Amino acid sequence: MKLWDKGFDIDAWVERFTVGDDRRLDLALARHDVEGSMAHIRMLESIGLLTADELTALLGGLRQIADEIERGQFVIEPDVEDIHSQVELLLTRRLGDVGKKIHSGRSRNDQVLVDLKLFYRDALRTLAEHVRHLFDRLQSLSEAHRGTLMPGYTHLQVATPSSFGLWLGAYAETLVDDVRLIAAAYDTANQNPLGSAAGYGSSFPLDREMTTRLLGFESLHYNAIAAQMSRGKTERATACAINAVASTLARLAMDICMFNCQNFGFITLPKEYTTGSSIMPHKKNPDVWEILRGRCNRLQSVINEVSLLTTNLPLGYNRDLQLLKDITFPALTDLLQCVDMAEFMLRHIEVNGHILDNPIYDHLFTVEDVNRLVLSGVPFREAYRQVGAQVEAGTYRPNRTVAHTHLGSIGNLATGRIAEKMSRVMARLFPSGEED
Repeated sequence: MKLWDKGFDIDAWVERFTVGDDRRLDLALARHDVEGSMAHIRMLESIGLLTADELTALLGGLRQIADEIERGQFVIEPDVEDIHSQVELLLTRRLGDVGKKIHSGRSRNDQVLVDLKLFYRDALRTLAEHVRHLFDRLQSLSEAHRGTLMPGYTHLQVATPSSFGLWLGAYAETLVDDVRLIAAAYDTANQNPLGSAAGYGSSFPLDREMTTRLLGFESLHYNAIAAQMSRGKTERATACAINAVASTLARLAMDICMFNCQNFGFITLPKEYTTGSSIMPHKKNPDVWEILRGRCNRLQSVINEVSLLTTNLPLGYNRDLQLLKDITFPALTDLLQCVDMAEFMLRHIEVNGHILDNPIYDHLFTVEDVNRLVLSGVPFREAYRQVGAQVEAGTYRPNRTVAHTHLGSIGNLATGRIAEKMSRVMARLFPSGEED
């Protein structure tokens, strides 16, 4: 069945090529398609295009389909083009001609747009919740290791003292910025396109504000053309959010792979979370983190794929846009898996609390000693010269005491302040506090 069927058969090869993977991907839109149709027909009844009895029958049919979706019993049949066609076909089989009335006042263009907006809203909120769990894990570890010192680096050269608390807390706060981008993508998705029809509105007296309320959108895409142009914009915003989270995870994975190697020895991964070598019996490889790094680096290409696919498309709907689902749907699933695996692996990380006992890290403390001289009244440039001369002469002996107290430093991680930042951003996605 095709909603555009005019009584002739399309070439089978052409159909396979144009439909692509839509039947499988559209299953992710099934419950959203039913939700959108329920709102649409309630609006149709309110403007006199459906009777009260017809509305009751159609709502009952759609609820039955929704139950089948929930139970995993819903399928898109092989000769049915997409989710929209399947839902309408089922209603018509079960209810007769009244099932054919649900499409009045809309096009597949605005129908799929509303499905996608609902899908991305849910997917972005789910992603934010999972990122929040990873954030909480990092915050907890940061507090647990707030006083455990480690080297800080610039240019991969030993620089100044850091701590595991500072390192782990940095990734927690970075995730706050990533969730800001998730929230921005959510705001882009949280606008109702229903009623824009094929992109130029409808001659029916549609009540678009009613469907906006019923579907819980924050606002409308008012201009019918702008509503259609939002397909691609929503995906670009979502891809930016995917890119941000993936970038943070990839960088964390790189740190862990590096710090786990014997040359650093800063952390240890339990053997049951590593893999071995077929030839070297001593190896315990951080394969999980390497795969996670690789997958997240691949995910950062999603924004390029979306941008290239949507660049310079002409006005109105173009079938190219169908391919956006092929890019973003798997990417969202993949990123969720990476976020969850990172959180799981961090539960089992073991920290070396005696790294700085090694004299190769003595020079970490030069800045500390310069600062002590400055605090005693020595001008900074003179203090810098004195300590530098000791280093060059090989006579430098560090005072290993670290006293960092300012906000956001080793001794004052501001963990609670960072948690407040995250809570404020999450409130944009969950204004009623229904976050998991």
